[in-house]
Amino acid sequence: MGFTCGIVGLPNVGKSTLFNAITAASAEVANYPFCTIEPNVGIVSVPDARLARLNQIFSPAKVVPTTLEFLDIAGLVRGASKGEGLGNQFLGHIRTVDAIAHIVRCFDDPNIIHVDGSINPQRDIEIVEAELILKDIETVDRKASEAEKHSKTGDKKAREEFAFYQRLRTHLAGSRLARYADIHLDEERFWLRELHLLTNKPVMYICNVHEKHYASESAYVNQVRAIAAKESAKVVLISAEVEAEVAQLPESDRPAFLLELGLKESGLHQLIREGYDLLQLLTFFTVNPKELHAWTVRRGTVASAAAGVIHSDFEKGFIRAEVMKYTDLDRLGSEHALKETGLLHVHGRDYAVEDGDVVFIRFNV
Repeated sequence: MGFTCGIVGLPNVGKSTLFNAITAASAEVANYPFCTIEPNVGIVSVPDARLARLNQIFSPAKVVPTTLEFLDIAGLVRGASKGEGLGNQFLGHIRTVDAIAHIVRCFDDPNIIHVDGSINPQRDIEIVEAELILKDIETVDRKASEAEKHSKTGDKKAREEFAFYQRLRTHLAGSRLARYADIHLDEERFWLRELHLLTNKPVMYICNVHEKHYASESAYVNQVRAIAAKESAKVVLISAEVEAEVAQLPESDRPAFLLELGLKESGLHQLIREGYDLLQLLTFFTVNPKELHAWTVRRGTVASAAAGVIHSDFEKGFIRAEVMKYTDLDRLGSEHALKETGLLHVHGRDYAVEDGDVVFIRFNV
């Protein structure tokens, strides 16, 4: 699994339309709020041109791409943290994801109802973020109450933890996201991580634009970019309607269709690329006669830990990793040619796996 991404936003911003297009999961789409009752879940294969080339070189029986999971979460409204709309249960779903794709409506269409009556990306973003912050304050208050009880027994660590929660609550109450809290100590990082706060998750803004404005910047998009710049967040422009059309086309016809719109790649490709960068992810490969498999890990993952992603026994009994670089394989065309030129590298457990590595794990359990 590459990563899990929760698609959030106000009702009628195009979440379910986009979800359908990129996952082919046929989620219900309707022109009224709260048509998504349970979060729709879709598993998507991550497109990677390197798999085709490696398949050509090694001719395995099967090719398994890495995947990512999308959750289409019901539209949030003012008061969601207090149970308005579909309320708390859907805020709870967001806790399970690695990153949040916050979809913002950046197009005019009188035929599609806006829950607040007008198009205003800045306002829409603030509404969603305010509800996430309020929910996080509830979480912090619960943990603070627990720490305070322990601190009264003379537990010094509990007093420090309680003081941290108080400081974090003040930060959130100032309408600031948890991921921008001033954290210095390892213990504080641990306490923050264990809270699983909604506003501590990495976010990318998805501007849902009209097909006519796909290749240009609008005033609505500029509003989102200004907010993202302050947060050092990523922005991706997608037309949910275009993505829906692309999804209906045969694979071979998609490049030409996108080219007509002035696009080099689909919105899904953009979203995946930015998501990988946002979460500092990379892809490595394993191959044998039975299977060519792509795997996703965070940058900096060492060889023994990467082996554990494949199978826990590989990590337990790790001996060494034999590594070929994709660029070398692509250039020379065979594993034999790499070995002949001394380009098969042997590494120990602390080697940091790199994007495009083709790895064979030696282990003994």
